[in-house]
Amino acid sequence: MRTSAEHETGDLWVFGYGSLMWRPGFAYLERVSARLIGLHRALCVFSFVHRGTPERPGLVLGLDRGGMCRGVAYRVAAKARAETIEYLRSREQVTSVYLETMRRIELEDHARRRVRALCYVIDRSHVQYAGRLTLAESLHHVRQGHGQSGPNRDYVLETVRALEALGYRETELHLLAEQLKGVHEKGAAHP
Repeated sequence: MRTSAEHETGDLWVFGYGSLMWRPGFAYLERVSARLIGLHRALCVFSFVHRGTPERPGLVLGLDRGGMCRGVAYRVAAKARAETIEYLRSREQVTSVYLETMRRIELEDHARRRVRALCYVIDRSHVQYAGRLTLAESLHHVRQGHGQSGPNRDYVLETVRALEALGYRETELHLLAEQLKGVHEKGAAHP
């Protein structure tokens, strides 16, 4: 799905709320903590490529309806706009599970600037939309998930580390991370 992002001029803002927080993969001029109102971060996407397979799906994050999401906004130079959008599409839209949209976000800098940013929002009608899962269901999928980008466990733990570095704590993700760490540490202690 194409957005107005490619038709606009000037610098491009990109909102990261999952792996883009800790592995953006594109050049940027500025990195600022930011928040998005009206959508929240949720482990609601079955991963069939990056962190799982169709037979053994993992779970990755999506922006779902309601609430608020804190993340990272990146300002990309105008000259790199098209290249960055194409990169993000090849990374985020492998199975077209997200809707590419421009949303207003608030930068959590001294000026509290408000800008329009490129965001990837879950398409609730897509077969990979997992909806709201229990902690046990999430743990099952994350434990089994392994895809082209590696183990699903690493994705969750890196995201939690990125959130903590920003001073944020999200109860559900942190509980999941604690469960994953506990299992891993017990497994390492008993060969």
